[in-house]
Amino acid sequence: MKIPELRIGNLVAKIPVIQGGMAVRISMAPLAAAVAEEGGIGIIAGSGLSVEELITEIREARRRTKGIIGVNIMFAVREFAQLVHAAFDEKIDLLVSGAGFSRDMFTWGKEKGIPVVPIVSSAKLAKLSEKLGAAAVIVEGVEAGGHLGTDRSIHDILPEVIAAVSIPVIGAGGFIDGQDVAKTLKLGADGVQMGTRFALSEESSAALAWKEEMLKATEEDIVSIHSPVGMPARGIKNPFTQLLDEKVDVKPTKCRGCLKQCEGNFCIISRLVMAQEGDVREGLIFSGANVHKIKEVLSVHKIFEDIKKGILNFKEEEC
Repeated sequence: MKIPELRIGNLVAKIPVIQGGMAVRISMAPLAAAVAEEGGIGIIAGSGLSVEELITEIREARRRTKGIIGVNIMFAVREFAQLVHAAFDEKIDLLVSGAGFSRDMFTWGKEKGIPVVPIVSSAKLAKLSEKLGAAAVIVEGVEAGGHLGTDRSIHDILPEVIAAVSIPVIGAGGFIDGQDVAKTLKLGADGVQMGTRFALSEESSAALAWKEEMLKATEEDIVSIHSPVGMPARGIKNPFTQLLDEKVDVKPTKCRGCLKQCEGNFCIISRLVMAQEGDVREGLIFSGANVHKIKEVLSVHKIFEDIKKGILNFKEEEC
């Protein structure tokens, strides 16, 4: 099987892989730039950053690579508009957005000539996105890490979306190697988004303790929690998620005002930052459903070499 290019608007990625925008502070400039250098699309996670921090990360990524750099910003964050406009002013290559749906972002993207790629979990939302001007859609199934917009498998949703729209379709959720990428391309997807595999890279900005906790996780350690965003989310079981499961009060004493609407059951930003900095007991570790299949932390270069090898060696009967 040949390795196809991924075309989104005027952008051409030599390898049809988008690195997931993992917040908070996992997908930063070092990871995004390394992915872009390998021919994929590198994504900086803007959610949880200030406008100034996001600008700094974009400029650092630009310093490191001439490849394709995008930004992922959750619609649910209070400073969504300010962060998007800052990214556009920095002439980012594309915007990815999920955890809610913004109609305005398509207008803003058209005005700036920057492709907008929403994360969707249904053919209905994919069709609406195309109508509003999306350059492509990322289709995420229940196997994904972080916030989930569906309880259906990517394998069920993907064919429906491919049949419903004419723009590029990128599959996401639970993909960790070249075999997964090849199978998804054979199903008709134009590309694949991978998050957890790149979270466990040398260039990921997560603490070593965070990565070690991910590597230790078994299939039974993957849990679903109810996020203050108002959506279910997938992560790894630890003492904090057990408190949530037992309905123990972990409400914050102070509100940082990071979300447009917050259910207040816990502070998601502070818990994600705790984990990213190495507090794997009290922090929240988001993870895809197949993290247990990943056995080691690798460089982004090695991950891409494995992906390319998996695609090139893929046999039709394996699909």
